[in-house]
Amino acid sequence: MRLGLVLAEAASGLRRNASMVVSVVLVTFISLTFVGVAALMQLQIAQMKGYWYDRAQVAVYLCTQLSTTAGCESGEATEEQKAAIEAQLNSDTLAQFIDDVTFEDHDQAYANFQQQFAGTPAAEYVTPDQLNETFWVNLVDPSQSEIISEALAGFPGVEQVMDQRSLLDQIFDVLNAASFTAIAVAVIMLVAAALLIATTIRLSAFSRRRELGIMRLVGASNRFIQTPFVLEGVLAGLIGSLLAGAAVLAIVQFFVQGYLAKTLSFTFVDLGDAWLVVPLLILVGVALAAVSAGIAIRRYLRV
Repeated sequence: MRLGLVLAEAASGLRRNASMVVSVVLVTFISLTFVGVAALMQLQIAQMKGYWYDRAQVAVYLCTQLSTTAGCESGEATEEQKAAIEAQLNSDTLAQFIDDVTFEDHDQAYANFQQQFAGTPAAEYVTPDQLNETFWVNLVDPSQSEIISEALAGFPGVEQVMDQRSLLDQIFDVLNAASFTAIAVAVIMLVAAALLIATTIRLSAFSRRRELGIMRLVGASNRFIQTPFVLEGVLAGLIGSLLAGAAVLAIVQFFVQGYLAKTLSFTFVDLGDAWLVVPLLILVGVALAAVSAGIAIRRYLRV
């Protein structure tokens, strides 16, 4: 097979169907950009889980004068009840699972509340005695929070035992839903790109039907006839995937590392993570184009 002739045929097909090729490039570019963004979101979620789960605490909220739950019948937790709860946390049974315990009284809880909700109506109406005094428990293994909950369930003076990871799970569920939505949109657009590539190849073959007929008459093999059309699709897919890779890098560099990193005090995915995604986009783009073009030209030649 003469490589120069095959490449010349592929270039001729690209020139004849320039508008369709541009359409293929754009659809591939947009769909693979969604794929790249979804992959980066999964990497970000994994990083966030590793970061926040290790720092998640178990909060032992003590009764206030407003508490109505079981164990708070006598109103606000007394000094004796606080001492009993602290003794339970420091007991031999629980000490092996606990890394550190910090007590937050009404005044400290009020100061933290004012700092978090400064400028909001809630900050004006809340008083220190309305906020729970709390034992903040850091565990050696954050996944063993149920041990603390079971040990203090129904304990006099305890209103509620809450694992902060339960709140994080709700946030991660929303982020996962957004990531899966991006993947679903990307899959739909990849299907559209595959159909558009197949249509482009069939149109290119139809516009050169006389040439293909002559090539068959002189004994050209199917492989020789099909290769230029497959190369057309692969080239369009490659351009689209390269543009998608460039878009992903730009999003990470200018939006994630530029805007978000300065606005939010948190570690986000960086260019190193983005460069891991780019080869995947190129592989998907080229493979999708090659398969779509190959199937389309084979079906056309059988007609």
